[in-house]
Amino acid sequence: MQDRNSGEEQPRKTPAWNSRGTSLNPHNRYLSQQRVREEPDGLDEWTEAPAPTQYLKDNARSIVNEVKSPDVGMAFSANPYQGCEHGCAYCYARPTHAYWGYSPGLDFERNILVKEDAAVLLEQKLRQPGWEPKPIVLSGNTDCYQPAERKFRLTRAMLEVFLRFRHPVGIITKNSLILRDLDLYRELSQLNLVRVFLSITTLRESLRRRMEPRTASGAKRLDTMEQLAKAGVPVNLMLAPVIPGLNAEEIPNIVRKASEAGAESASMQLVRLNGEVADIFATWLQQHFPDRADKVLAQIRQTHGGTLGDSRFGVRMTGEGPLAQSIRALFVQSRNRYFPARDIPPLATHLFIRAQGRQLGLF
Repeated sequence: MQDRNSGEEQPRKTPAWNSRGTSLNPHNRYLSQQRVREEPDGLDEWTEAPAPTQYLKDNARSIVNEVKSPDVGMAFSANPYQGCEHGCAYCYARPTHAYWGYSPGLDFERNILVKEDAAVLLEQKLRQPGWEPKPIVLSGNTDCYQPAERKFRLTRAMLEVFLRFRHPVGIITKNSLILRDLDLYRELSQLNLVRVFLSITTLRESLRRRMEPRTASGAKRLDTMEQLAKAGVPVNLMLAPVIPGLNAEEIPNIVRKASEAGAESASMQLVRLNGEVADIFATWLQQHFPDRADKVLAQIRQTHGGTLGDSRFGVRMTGEGPLAQSIRALFVQSRNRYFPARDIPPLATHLFIRAQGRQLGLF
């Protein structure tokens, strides 16, 4: 359905769960039993009222994870939250929620594990005598600026630790809440200790509201990018995921807009639907885009050797085959047009204050 005035496709009416990214809550593959609801009248279907988000304390013993995947561009990551209220239907992190006993579906969006000691754990890691400073990326799994951050402020506390130790950090987010911490980003950027990657998937608000229901709008993300750039904070476009049949045609416009907003570089990743994400995304497509669902899924399969998911290093994020090649060519052409080739210096590691880290324990 389209708005006659704007020409933009309008969202279809959805059930009560429309504020979430999925209506599914698939069984946890690690559990032999599950709790179900029985209807006394023997109904086959029932409507569940939207459940509020729950914040659950995670008594984590560490926060920094070594990344062994060779194709993600980071050596270490840290995630102050597990699960993500953003509710992106395609999110590759959904299956990890099963490790904590939850479903990758609705549970991933409404049961958020909070590592309240994140900053303390980070400091302990940086104080280890054998630690060699390398960039640590926040949000390697879930967004560190998701709605929970407004309440718990764990990301800001971790940034304060990075600044105190003069340690390099990378940020991946799609939330404008990052601007709250602009004071810290200014200081970190002056020392070449931070790089921000802002994820923009679509600039069509009708699609964004359905696919990423609790995120900042595309226009807001561009404004966030511009404010970061004006403050001297290195910010980069992450166009991910590119989904054939949904947002692939937006590539030139997104790349152009990001360049105009002050982004230093642009990268892209093709969608891949591993594990339970395949059923979650397929159901989401049928609910919101029934006229093109089969075509979109068929095109995704074309880019991953006939499957929806792909775990092969070096191929899983770029895809293969003629369709993947044409999408990649469109991106490269757009990037070459709007982003002049230049060398981006690596983040500084020589400023790391190891002695200060040991002394902090005295106070």
